[in-house]
Amino acid sequence: MKRSTLSHSFLNIVLVFIESALTLLLRLDPELRKAAYPLAKQGTVVCLRLYLPHVQIFATFSYKGVLLDAKLPAGRSEPDVIINAYSIQVLNAITTHDSETTDKLQMRGELAQVQLVKQFIMQLGLGSLIQSVIKKLKGGGNKSKPNDAEMEEKKNNYKLRIKEQQIQISALTIKNRELETTVKELHSKQKALTITAVIAAIVAIGALIMLFTS
Repeated sequence: MKRSTLSHSFLNIVLVFIESALTLLLRLDPELRKAAYPLAKQGTVVCLRLYLPHVQIFATFSYKGVLLDAKLPAGRSEPDVIINAYSIQVLNAITTHDSETTDKLQMRGELAQVQLVKQFIMQLGLGSLIQSVIKKLKGGGNKSKPNDAEMEEKKNNYKLRIKEQQIQISALTIKNRELETTVKELHSKQKALTITAVIAAIVAIGALIMLFTS
């Protein structure tokens, strides 16, 4: 009885840790938020039944994130989607951007919701996350282009201030180079943070597996 209580408490701690990691990933990856939105809109509840060890986890999608619990949410008689898989299969699915690996997971539920859950799992891949972060950073860098166009327009409208315009353009060029350096540094930091979060989640799940198999 004591071991059962201890195991349940440890499971809750692990779920809180994974939930926090998912929240971080949702903040960093707009594509992941996009994949989660239709599930959150429907309040989808996913039951994850793991083997080796035998663990049952319920994931509730909401606008606050993905809420994890060992029990079915109050007011729900059954989950919308049920996933039956070995722990290693789930680990492979959430750490890769591979449709074939995701398709190997046994899922039951309405076809539309099953497809949405598969898309969310695939978007959890680390490679996809890094690409999204890079696109976001590049998008932020491209915002400086309209400023250049505005300065060119001013240059045409105020020909008497050509020299001043040239000085401003040179300053913007230097600033743009500094911005590119800053973007690269931010990319490196966010990449490291993302990798750390994913590895931490994998380690936590691995610890759970070792606990129940010991």
